[in-house]
Amino acid sequence: MTACPGRNAIKPEGTGNRGSTMTSHAPTALPRTRRTRLTFWSWETLAGWLIISPWLLGFLLFTLGPMIASIGISLTQWDLLTPARWIGLGNFVKMATDDPNVALSLRVTTVYALVSVPLSLALGLFLAVLLNEKIRFQSFARTVFYLPSVVSGVAVALLWRWIFATDVGLINSFLAMVGISGPAWLSDSRTALPALIIMSLWAAGGGMVIYLVGLQSVPTELYEAAEMDGANGLHRFWNITLPMISPVIFFQAVMGIIGALQTFTQAFIMTEGGPKNATLFFLLYLYRNAFQYFDMGYASALAWVLFAYIMLLTLLLLRSASSWVYYEGSSRR
Repeated sequence: MTACPGRNAIKPEGTGNRGSTMTSHAPTALPRTRRTRLTFWSWETLAGWLIISPWLLGFLLFTLGPMIASIGISLTQWDLLTPARWIGLGNFVKMATDDPNVALSLRVTTVYALVSVPLSLALGLFLAVLLNEKIRFQSFARTVFYLPSVVSGVAVALLWRWIFATDVGLINSFLAMVGISGPAWLSDSRTALPALIIMSLWAAGGGMVIYLVGLQSVPTELYEAAEMDGANGLHRFWNITLPMISPVIFFQAVMGIIGALQTFTQAFIMTEGGPKNATLFFLLYLYRNAFQYFDMGYASALAWVLFAYIMLLTLLLLRSASSWVYYEGSSRR
């Protein structure tokens, strides 16, 4: 009789009988490994939450919590002296139909932002390009231009209030030396806002530092190749430098717009919103309603209008980025 080959043939590993299968595989090894990994990741997750807990607690108590509370307050009429009374969208209706200062303050704030931010961007970039070259006392010059950006807002406002003073101010004193009678900078409705725009250039050194980082990250091979092709300095700047640092310019523009729309200290210290409401910034008007008129409900509604306006302008700027911001590895449109 011929032996059955199926019984005596060598079986592939792992396909033996039941006993060999139980012997060759350790069923407890895999769960033990998984259990170890789960324990490791749970401790790592717990450690991560503990590390960020101070920031998270501060965010919940001092940012998210007040924001949620202000939504409810904006739907009430509350003057801190009497209990809050629910009025629904009454504060927002009042802003749209019965308060011309809302539109005025938005216009003043928008004009300030649209003029001061591009000027600050251009001045910061000019300083960065100038101080990116190898010149004598380079580090000292960078420090001198950067220091004004770290001075507190109140101190800067007091300094510039003296600079713009009509009789003893620094600017008008220099103009008097050459026979020019300087304007009443902060007392004239025609020059008050331009004076604050000029003052905003004081902190251009802060942006200069960020531009320097962007300029130093541009590959030198691009400049060398362009120079070999006969490109002059202006062409290299326009076709290489600007596209390569456009993400830095974009970041500066977004942060600058957000900051300019929240201008408060300059107008509060230097002009108090005058003359003739020429420097009535939106945040200053919000402050008046909250802490001078004690109309917390209306002030909360104003805060949410400002939040929506900042978000709208920021989204528009983000939307425009695809047409002028160049990222390495992507094609320019």
